[in-house]
Amino acid sequence: MKSLATVQLEIAQCVYQDAVAKCVAVASDLRDLETIRSRVEHEGLSFLTIALPSFADDFTRALAQGRIDPTHFRSFKKCGAIPAFLQGMLSLVFDRETGVTNEQARHRPIDISPIVEAVRQICLAFKKIEIDCRPERVDKALSEFAAVEHDLAEFAVRDELRRRYVDVAHILWASALARFDLASVVPVHGPGATAERVSGNQKYRFTMWHDRLEPYFPLIETAYSIGAVDAEELELVSVVPPESELPVRVTPVPKTQKGPRIIAIEPCCMQYAQQGIRSFLYETIETSKWSKGHVNFADQEINRAHALEASASGQLATIDLSEASDRVPHDLAMAMFDCVPDLRDAIESCRSTHAQLPDGTVIGPLRKFASMGSALCFPVEAMYFYTACVEALLWERKLPVNPRTVFDVSRDVYVYGDDIIVPAQEATAVGDHLRQYNCKVNMRKSYSEGNFRESCGIEAFAGEEVTPTYIRKLPPTNRQQADRLVSWVATGNLFYKRGYWRTAEYLFSAVERVLGRLPYLSDTSPGLGRVTFLGGRSVERWNARLQRFEVKAWIPEPLDRTDPLEGYGALQKCLTIMSLRSSLVDPMTGIDLGQILVTDPDHLERTAQYGTVTLKRRWVPSQQ
Repeated sequence: MKSLATVQLEIAQCVYQDAVAKCVAVASDLRDLETIRSRVEHEGLSFLTIALPSFADDFTRALAQGRIDPTHFRSFKKCGAIPAFLQGMLSLVFDRETGVTNEQARHRPIDISPIVEAVRQICLAFKKIEIDCRPERVDKALSEFAAVEHDLAEFAVRDELRRRYVDVAHILWASALARFDLASVVPVHGPGATAERVSGNQKYRFTMWHDRLEPYFPLIETAYSIGAVDAEELELVSVVPPESELPVRVTPVPKTQKGPRIIAIEPCCMQYAQQGIRSFLYETIETSKWSKGHVNFADQEINRAHALEASASGQLATIDLSEASDRVPHDLAMAMFDCVPDLRDAIESCRSTHAQLPDGTVIGPLRKFASMGSALCFPVEAMYFYTACVEALLWERKLPVNPRTVFDVSRDVYVYGDDIIVPAQEATAVGDHLRQYNCKVNMRKSYSEGNFRESCGIEAFAGEEVTPTYIRKLPPTNRQQADRLVSWVATGNLFYKRGYWRTAEYLFSAVERVLGRLPYLSDTSPGLGRVTFLGGRSVERWNARLQRFEVKAWIPEPLDRTDPLEGYGALQKCLTIMSLRSSLVDPMTGIDLGQILVTDPDHLERTAQYGTVTLKRRWVPSQQ
């Protein structure tokens, strides 16, 4: 069996060869392949997962600045002013002697888009592969999480800036949020983990309820129907005072090899209440005249389209924030809701105040509003960044704070979580203001100059998408590794559609060694198969009953487990289903919580194991 390093090296060589083949003005350079091979041998996978992505970042930054400066490509040998690695491609963009963008590339950036796409694909293919970080990198990330709390303890915004921020916030949000009605809030459990480590239907068997919730989310009526007042189930529930509340459970999850993502998993009762308020905020903010089309939670296409257009016009800038969730101050976040006291107090009641690190250390009271993991983190941080950006533009344009100017200025701001788009000419001023609101602008991934832009998963250069395809999973070796098999088929199809033929064939061949020959299927087929531009589809039989051609293929299906729910917990779950008034789509996962509940007739007997699938052979349409 090939080692992991060998497999990844072979993929890297395929990606390189495909990328060169797509750039007709570039010849394959064996020295590039030798560099990849030798550095993987000496540095291991970190060359593919850390060093090459760093090369891509420097390349993109040099494009934006119009030149290569001495701080770029420090871990790579130079040939004149440009790196020796990939010099055949880079010499078409930058002058070898000065490192300045070539005259031709400067005036016709569209012509070098294939070069930009190729360099980034070679360097970024393995950036997001899900491998555990080294322990020291995990420890560093956890230390930085705790350090943000220390920074917040010393943070203070100037009085004048605070007054302007509050005034802008009230104009933006007061009228929209005023229709909040606590009686119409429908709490619902999400699919993810909880601090107590309960999942599925067992979330409805509450063992702990925080007393702070009672005025707004009473145990009787919220977690159990009024008929459960004398039920034995209630004897199992401990209503705890604030000092005995369960803290959020801080845990690292895979992101990149440079460091994990740190999330804070909420207690079951808190997440339950948060989901109800989140649904109200999503619907309200996405339909309000002040934020409709400018603050989005479920649709990334608005930001993506603006980033693509801005890469050609240069009129808009994309701003990236580091540690975005953890740096939103609690007091400023809550000031946005002062105009609606009932909503403000309901949010406060379900906001966790302490966090437990993996080593058992408990920190708190927390000065951040919430970390990623809270159901309210995403909407509140988006509101906070939107408010701060609008205030910054008003300040920069020397405009007074009133409804007319706030509305006019807000037309120039687009926010999706911590993905921000503002006018390019004012990006520096907006960044400066964001820092005054405790935000940390990531200058390496924020773009206001040149022809590169990045937002909501799209990476664009000169009006052309140059988003790389990422290999996210380790190589599959057996049929039980369904998530790897599904990922490699999907990734292979992405590479195929972009003309990376060798890479696609390598991934498909690895899957076929486990599953057997993959059929040719359409993009919309539920089965695992290859897409093709050659016009054919695999056909094995004619289904007379359904009047269609079919082929047998492997289909990923949720892995169910027995998870019976009875009594008042079952009743509450059914009442929740009946109360759902709108689709509850989680923007981070794309999971429709409402549909999960409504469409499974056996939801009281079994639940799907979140994030786990198995493969079954089924007949599927050969075309969709």
